Amino acid sequence: MKLTVLNVAYPLATVSRDAVGGAEQVLAALDRALVEAGHRSLVVASAGSQVRGRLIETPAETGLLDEAAKARAQARHRLAIVETLKRYPVDVVHLHGIDFEAYMPAHVPTLVTLHLPLDWYRPAAPQPKRPDLWLCPVSANQAARAPEGSQLHPPIPNGVDVRSFSSPHAKRDFALLLSRICPEKGIHLGLDAAQAASMPLLIGGQVYPYGSHQRYFDDEVAPRLDARRRFLGPLGLERKRRLLGAARCLLVPSLAAETSSLVAMEALAAGTPVVAFPNGALADIIEEARTGFLVRDVGEMARAMRATSKLDPQDCRRAAQERFSLDRMISGYFEAYQQLAALGRPANRAAS
Repeated sequence: MKLTVLNVAYPLATVSRDAVGGAEQVLAALDRALVEAGHRSLVVASAGSQVRGRLIETPAETGLLDEAAKARAQARHRLAIVETLKRYPVDVVHLHGIDFEAYMPAHVPTLVTLHLPLDWYRPAAPQPKRPDLWLCPVSANQAARAPEGSQLHPPIPNGVDVRSFSSPHAKRDFALLLSRICPEKGIHLGLDAAQAASMPLLIGGQVYPYGSHQRYFDDEVAPRLDARRRFLGPLGLERKRRLLGAARCLLVPSLAAETSSLVAMEALAAGTPVVAFPNGALADIIEEARTGFLVRDVGEMARAMRATSKLDPQDCRRAAQERFSLDRMISGYFEAYQQLAALGRPANRAAS
């Protein structure tokens, strides 16, 4: 059955294939897949977003992203969702923001993807109160960390477009780090490791206008930059693919309990091993001494960076092909959409 699906982005983020955030990349992939499968895809997202379906645009915040800005953006999202539900026969609403409860509609089958660590959400958020509200983790590791009694949908693991990263590329002797620039991502530790390894490091990412993020860049990241360790800013998709293919390794020095890691999956698809701290799902993504190394501190990270030259890029590509399929992720969400839509159809028929 053809569906009308309304995907809703975090109000302070833009959606596109070039987005820095994993949640926005997943949303963009779902929107594209819905359109290609003949479904109607609606997307509520901030101005500047690029989607394949119909964009219901909300004004973007242009100043400091503080609590007042977030409240304004949430209010605009709430209004946009209400108006969209009046205009279109929406079968399923799919929410991607950490603040989803601030604009979650009632009486419409709703899927919430929990892209971030569960303890980052408001305490009441991971407790569904109705049968047509499903809260979905993105990895088995994340689901296993849920408090006892949590009512979660079985995980739908993240996936990436492995084929688009699979063109062989001559390796160069530099490390790559792709991330939002914020304290929990540990960018400063990656820079320290690159310095200790005497290896060039390229950093792609975005400093969002949150006060804590800007202070972190100014105080911890910028002073560590030099001619061999450079900050490139946000990367477009094609440039990201080229750099991932050419890099000797990808660093993921995150200090957070990562629920997944799209960039680690993309690196492996490009034949590039990953060096990371074993936080959250990263420990499940990397196969020790085959597709990368799990390390405990900066010194181990530096040594592992040099050791990645001994790993076979083909092993990385094979692992990505076998384990991180985008098609499998899309199929999982489409199945959830159909099941949720079925819960709403009796009420819809009665209303009509």
